[in-house]
Amino acid sequence: MKNNKASWIHRHATHATLVILTVLAASLFFLLGPSAAWAAEAVGHGAAPHLDGAELELFWVVPFAGILLSIALFPLLAPNIWHHHFGKISAFWALSFLVPFALRFGFDLALYEVLHTVLLEYIPFIILLLALFTVAGGVRMTGSLRGTPAVNTGLLLLGTVIASWMGTTGAAMLLIRPLLKANDDRRHKVHVVVFFIFLVANIGGSLTPLGDPPLFLGFLKGVDFFWTAQHMLLPMAMISVLLLAIFFAMDSYFYAREPARKKPAPRKKPEKIGIEGGINILLLVGVVGAVLLSGIWKPGISIEIYHVPVEIQNIARDVLLIGISLLSLKLTDNESRKLNAFSWFPILEVAKLFAGIFLTIIPAIAILRAGTSGALSGVVSAVTTPDGQPINYMYFWATGVLSSFLDNAPTYLVFFNTAGGDPQHLMHDLPTTLLAISAGAVFMGANTYIGNAPNFMVKAIAEERGIQMPSFFGYMAWSGLILVPLFVLTTLVFFL
Repeated sequence: MKNNKASWIHRHATHATLVILTVLAASLFFLLGPSAAWAAEAVGHGAAPHLDGAELELFWVVPFAGILLSIALFPLLAPNIWHHHFGKISAFWALSFLVPFALRFGFDLALYEVLHTVLLEYIPFIILLLALFTVAGGVRMTGSLRGTPAVNTGLLLLGTVIASWMGTTGAAMLLIRPLLKANDDRRHKVHVVVFFIFLVANIGGSLTPLGDPPLFLGFLKGVDFFWTAQHMLLPMAMISVLLLAIFFAMDSYFYAREPARKKPAPRKKPEKIGIEGGINILLLVGVVGAVLLSGIWKPGISIEIYHVPVEIQNIARDVLLIGISLLSLKLTDNESRKLNAFSWFPILEVAKLFAGIFLTIIPAIAILRAGTSGALSGVVSAVTTPDGQPINYMYFWATGVLSSFLDNAPTYLVFFNTAGGDPQHLMHDLPTTLLAISAGAVFMGANTYIGNAPNFMVKAIAEERGIQMPSFFGYMAWSGLILVPLFVLTTLVFFL
């Protein structure tokens, strides 16, 4: 019977993985195949098409607002339709941007923007999530760890510490299942997942460029590796300690109101707490290494596809990540994945929804990059005084609020460049400004489900385990009541 179950899991795991990889390969074939030949013809016919954000009116962000509202409202108003058709809804909003955009600005520019987004952002994003999801899903905690307030707080503290060194996504994917298993018998556990998103999936990634994509981009731009740890340590420690204290008090309150538990039947031999699939921890290190390699190794070789340069180190990274994913499936016992409640639905949900988000966000990022010439000029100009001096608390809030809804990596770059773009000048002459930009991008990714990559993944995994997570706006109520006062305190202590 055990062999039959293992065989069934193996077939379905392999099938789901092949579906994801086939979708990615098909995307590359249809996007790269015809376009590569087109690019060869286009090389001699001028520079790459350019989208000037100053030419875009604010209504171009309506599809992006539409997909956000769909994520927020459909699960509440029409949950059955959403569950079965969220991919089609995501595609609808993507097309509602792309079709008018192509008609207004031409097919060439539309194709270029799609290729640029898909090849340089979406596919690497999904491959990284797939690798972390697959590898971390092969690590199973054995034994009977009980979700007491002390245990839960300890797991959150552990995740917060390791997130800076293995990335928020890696830490979140590694620890969310053990945390959920420890709290299986708890009636009140939504708050546990919410604080996990706050701490492990976001704020914990503050100390190194490995922790969160904005900091990694800053490192690539020339910010010293340990500058981040030196300057982010105090703000991160203050918020983390306060959040852990609030969580412990809240969890103790709910734990005391749990229904009385029956004493478990005595075991002949108590099951020890341990780890199955430990090889996956080494594979997680390999994932981090592959990402770091792509940021440090710069051979200067790229493949140009319709004016979009795909650098060889990024191709190597993605191939390594796919290989690590397949290796994890091969080396991990299928029965262990089943006992870990491993399912492919969360990664498929994220892949479909973020395809629409990545495409509809194109005009929003372009408008933001236009600076004072764009439709969001008020936001950009609000961070400096009339004589050009930075307003640090405005940098913190402007970067943070936009990072809550837009991709925090390009948002970081926009304000990094607004502040001058010179890493040496920012590190030594304007360290508080650089700190404000960094803290805003990392901390406030916790404000919404889409503020940082692992947020939605954690939500999907928790829901797959039967936890009724807050809606999009419901989660924002949690962050508004708990995080925003802490961010106000951070402003008073560090940026005024």
